[in-house]
Amino acid sequence: MARAIPLLLLFLPALLAQREPFDVQALTRVARISDPQLSPDGRAVAFTAERIDLENNTRPAHIYVVPLAGGVPTPLTKEGTSNERPRWSPDSRQIAFISDRGGSPQVWLMNADGSNPRQITRLAAGAGGVLYSPDGKRLIFTSEVYPDCPDEACNQRRLAAEEASRMKARLYDSLFYRHWNHWRGLRRTHILAVELAGGPPRDLTPGTRDVPPFSLGGPDDYALSPDGQELCYVMKTDPEPAVSTNSDLYVVPIQGGQPTKITLNVGADNSPQYSPNGKLLAYRTQLRAGYESDRWRLVVMERATGEARILTENLDRSVGSFTWTADSSRLFFTVEDRGRQPIQMISAAGGAARLVAGGASTLDDIQLTADGKTMVYTEHSASSPVEIFRASSSGGAATPLTRLNEPLLASHALTPAEEFWVEGAEAARVHSFLVRPPGFRAGARYPVLFLIHGGPQGAWGESWTYRWNAQVFAAAGYVVVMPNPRGSTGYGQKFTDEINADWGGKVFDDIMKTVDHVAAQPYADAGRMAAAGASYGGYMINWLAGHSSRFRALVSHAGVFDLRSMFGETEELWFPLWEFRGKPWDEPEMYARWSPSFFVKEFRTPTLVTHGELDYRVPVGQGLQMFTALQLQGVPSKLLLFPDEGHWISKPQSAVFWYRTVIDWLDSWLKKP
Repeated sequence: MARAIPLLLLFLPALLAQREPFDVQALTRVARISDPQLSPDGRAVAFTAERIDLENNTRPAHIYVVPLAGGVPTPLTKEGTSNERPRWSPDSRQIAFISDRGGSPQVWLMNADGSNPRQITRLAAGAGGVLYSPDGKRLIFTSEVYPDCPDEACNQRRLAAEEASRMKARLYDSLFYRHWNHWRGLRRTHILAVELAGGPPRDLTPGTRDVPPFSLGGPDDYALSPDGQELCYVMKTDPEPAVSTNSDLYVVPIQGGQPTKITLNVGADNSPQYSPNGKLLAYRTQLRAGYESDRWRLVVMERATGEARILTENLDRSVGSFTWTADSSRLFFTVEDRGRQPIQMISAAGGAARLVAGGASTLDDIQLTADGKTMVYTEHSASSPVEIFRASSSGGAATPLTRLNEPLLASHALTPAEEFWVEGAEAARVHSFLVRPPGFRAGARYPVLFLIHGGPQGAWGESWTYRWNAQVFAAAGYVVVMPNPRGSTGYGQKFTDEINADWGGKVFDDIMKTVDHVAAQPYADAGRMAAAGASYGGYMINWLAGHSSRFRALVSHAGVFDLRSMFGETEELWFPLWEFRGKPWDEPEMYARWSPSFFVKEFRTPTLVTHGELDYRVPVGQGLQMFTALQLQGVPSKLLLFPDEGHWISKPQSAVFWYRTVIDWLDSWLKKP
């Protein structure tokens, strides 16, 4: 029997044609919602919303609150350009937050309705990451301090002298001397506590280490026990942190004292969360030393005995964020699975995990009411930005609590992501997402843009992004294809691991099998195809330049060009040490085999190279070398540099210029006669 086509799909092209294209200007109008925080009394949700001010080249962020029962979100902050990280007091009457309204980011406090804002800290280096203690007596936060300074007065003098000095030379005697987009100085991040009754802040993590380690990027890496008397935090103590992923959990009394190490794992341990009854501590762990893309497992430790058990050992997916139920019996957590991120639940005693909520989207930021009946979370997809939802913790239909982007989406043409599978290298199944241009016409043939994700242990999915937004490229008239080849996450750890020491091998074959499949489709113009990517995706573009003639144009952003020189320039050295099985002078054949720089003589495809000069992950020299090679080979090419950007192009005007430059480049090669 023939399957009926839903009426919505029949009329979708006509409906989309009546709306404006979702171009980069529309992207700058999206309200960027983050960090929802459910009040302890379960009546309201505070959150942060960031809106682009393109004229001033800023991204002002303010705090809002919305009733859990539903209603219009109310702004609580108006002053300053950065108001973030709202955290409720235990009685739900006050909100601590971070604001720059006084000139630098500091801890502030306001009433739950936004009234009576007052500044709590006045630190020379500012503050961040604020937490309210469970007993309501103090605030915990982070700040960059000089480890040898005994008090804030010393920090102020040292910082003032450093900023006033005309001599800006840097002297180092160890690695990790720079990270992401900044050079490291003499200061270190520490966790401090301040009593609301008065008194100066106290440093709870003195020493020469960053606490928490700035190289980690998960949920909070510090937490307070329910009685407010103990701080648990993450710290790296390996002699050379640049070559190690090993982090451990420590505890220290809230009044200060000698810290105690409570984990002994050789991999990373992070994201500690105490159970509400204080008897258990949940955290995430990776078992393999030196591998930042190992599977994240969820662990529960008995605080009294130190006995730990892995709850998700039989789940071949990485655990993301998680939260406890109020009765300390279960944990709700997220996992990345085949381009989606659902919420699952597992007993703290162990057993099988159960799906709670999911679909063609990404769920995150789970919060539960005290009675355990209602959960709050964020949801987004490839065609819809982040909004906050409420649903029953037992599953069922969700109710939106925010609709900040509804008017924008209603007036613009966004198309849902589709998916398909192909047989890749060694008969592996390879998954891809596809976004068609608005107004897509059956029978017409379109230019195709393949986007290669970074990582390489990353993935495209049903998620919203501001960098490499597929809707913006589709609005420019391209069929956008986003393959998840070998190395991608969410398809099992074996699939992820199979890119290790094989950067241009099976993953290249997977991508080309995807290209073959798309090129054979009736909507694709096989003579007008391009590929683009950033970071590892930029590496793959550089690799394609020397190994394929299938594309009419390429775009390489922050791409690795020469693996040997990259090793000597980058900062997190554990990454190349793992990926290429050692140092380049110990494994010269490995570095030569997978380095695009060894295949320059095969470069033929017109290529746009873009790079941020403050990129210390893939330093700008990689982009300069790629452009030099293209020019000397006589290949049509352009170089776009951003002197004030790092690995990502994040300033509003820079991002708009980047999108326009990339699309103009693609149009010049794929849409010309």
